[in-house]
Amino acid sequence: MVRRIDVTGAEGVRLAAWEFADPLKETQRSGGPEGPDPAPPPYGVLLLHGLMGRAGHWADTARWLSARYRAVGLDQRGHGRSDGPQEDAFGREEFVADAEAAIEQLGLAPVALVGHAMGALTAWQLAARRPDLVRALVICDMRASALGERSQREWEEWYASWPVPFATLADVRKWFGEDDPTLERPRASRGDFFAEVMAESPDGWRPVFCREQMLRVRETWVHDAHWEELAQVQCPTLVVRGLDGELGRAEAQEMVRVLPRGIYAEVPDAGHLVHYDQPAGWRRVVEPFLQAALADHS
Repeated sequence: MVRRIDVTGAEGVRLAAWEFADPLKETQRSGGPEGPDPAPPPYGVLLLHGLMGRAGHWADTARWLSARYRAVGLDQRGHGRSDGPQEDAFGREEFVADAEAAIEQLGLAPVALVGHAMGALTAWQLAARRPDLVRALVICDMRASALGERSQREWEEWYASWPVPFATLADVRKWFGEDDPTLERPRASRGDFFAEVMAESPDGWRPVFCREQMLRVRETWVHDAHWEELAQVQCPTLVVRGLDGELGRAEAQEMVRVLPRGIYAEVPDAGHLVHYDQPAGWRRVVEPFLQAALADHS
């Protein structure tokens, strides 16, 4: 069961949060016919997607999380069903403030934050700023180093290469999963990822986000490194990388060294979209970490 909850973010931007609940456990907690639920209290987990993503990309993860925790995904500003800001405010401060507002308005604190790429950066910046709100952190395939101007130019060229509009969703899946020239090898999961962020228009299928806005969002971390904030994170933190992802092993291990309570994990045969490429491997490293980190507060 998925339930939408509207959240007011920074500067009044309307954000869509999605709660993933287990109906059976809700019945048991309310004294249903099967008796009281013996499971531990529903600790909160806030799931933050990456650039161009949406909360629904966490559906598989949320399903197994919801058996033990209150799992909530947030469509970040300019993504999914959330609004974009009126004044084009896509800075790091706004994204962090939005996540902070979601935690407080949804009553999730202290929460476990699980972030992918851009969402991971938002998560560790919030954990550094508000340690009282965050009890555990999972960083998935996000670099702490600055990416540089060349990286931004490559993304501009990549966006320009998209053959939009796509005639069908099958064409979306094929292009992003097989034909995209930036791919080193086919990844069907990548096609599925992008199919979820397309909407049908009169002339075909187009992205639900504005690519120009996504470039502006990306500028907020392309030119700056974030090692100092990483070192300020006090809670247990798992750094996860796919072996074929964007976060290299040396940098990931250095991130773990910088973190006061860092733990390293890697998922074989996974690219940047670790939780999409290898959902079983992703669960195998994340689930025991969260159980151990949250058990300290039970």
